[in-house]
Amino acid sequence: MKEDVSDKTYLNPDERLAEQKKKNAPLHVLLSGILFENPALVLVLGTCPLLAITTTAQNAFFMGLAVIFVQVGSEVIISFVRKIIPDKVRIPAFITVIAGFVTIVQMLVSAYLPALNESLGIYIPLIVVNCIVLARAEAYASKKTVISSFFDGLGMGIGYAVALFLMGAVREILGNGTFFGMGLPLFGTVIEPMMFFILPPGGFFVYGIWICLTQIFMKRLNRFLGKKAPEKPEIGGCEACGGCSGCGGSQGGTV
Repeated sequence: MKEDVSDKTYLNPDERLAEQKKKNAPLHVLLSGILFENPALVLVLGTCPLLAITTTAQNAFFMGLAVIFVQVGSEVIISFVRKIIPDKVRIPAFITVIAGFVTIVQMLVSAYLPALNESLGIYIPLIVVNCIVLARAEAYASKKTVISSFFDGLGMGIGYAVALFLMGAVREILGNGTFFGMGLPLFGTVIEPMMFFILPPGGFFVYGIWICLTQIFMKRLNRFLGKKAPEKPEIGGCEACGGCSGCGGSQGGTV
């Protein structure tokens, strides 16, 4: 049975090479992690810490910094040693590298920010098994150069940190009437904070709203960048038009 290739676009070798270079460009890799492949708001990965620790903007901000550090550091090291890691032990090796950076983060937070360490709790060590970090190590860093892996880790880390901060800011403002622990005008007097947003159901609600807004933004961005479906030809513009409904020439192909 022959494959239907009518809807596929084939590129010549030069166009394929240009397309590949564009995808590997540092700016393109960076923006993919922040916008087009945002791990939390587009790919919907790493939702456990996203929902658990975003009750305050401060927790979300520092957790985002920790993820950026681990993501960038682990991808760079894994990319650097990718050719000497045997395939049979690549996953344990990746986890060992990630665990090393997580240990550094936990020791620093425990030493200099003990209150933050207590509030984040188990979620700092759990970065080791965060599906975003491990997935990018396996799918990207183990196959790409150190420079590309650095920008991929930076983009993915920033994208996840932005999602954390947006979640934490909205939940803290609406749930506590504060921002980074500081009271906001009107809250407590004119506007009563809603504890619903601090509870797990409120986290799911805010997360769903942000995903919806992200999808709307991405559709408009793609439309602005010209990534939209090809328009139907004008009536009479098809040389073989016999008035079919498929190309819009339902009036017999007349102008």
